[in-house]
Amino acid sequence: MLKKVPNPIDRHVGSRVRMRRMLAGVSQEKLGEALGLTFQQVQKYEKGTNRISASRLQQISKMLGVPVAFFFDGAPTDDTLGNGFAEAPATTYVADFLATSEGVQLTKAFVRIKSPRVRRRIVDLVESLGDAPIDTIEQ
Repeated sequence: MLKKVPNPIDRHVGSRVRMRRMLAGVSQEKLGEALGLTFQQVQKYEKGTNRISASRLQQISKMLGVPVAFFFDGAPTDDTLGNGFAEAPATTYVADFLATSEGVQLTKAFVRIKSPRVRRRIVDLVESLGDAPIDTIEQ
């Protein structure tokens, strides 16, 4: 039997909920409590496994302090969905990164750096690490 794959838009909306929740410093448990749900249900929303109803999305937007439209920013369109075999939009990796705890931590720390010169040097460092062979980095 085939496993049902979440709709790309449901996955996108869920990842935006996760990103905003993490940036706001709210746990899945706390968000679930505020919505009258379990943290497992919040997990399912964030993965796109379960769809978020319009009324629930409205509640989430108010709790996380963003307009409902925030959750659809950068969402796949009919053009980007293609026939199901098309590559994901180029900006998807940014949302995916920001939906991780490391992405949130790095972003929060980076924006606290006041010096543009220091920020530039950090970007240069990260880019050079991304280009370096893995065995060089692990030493």
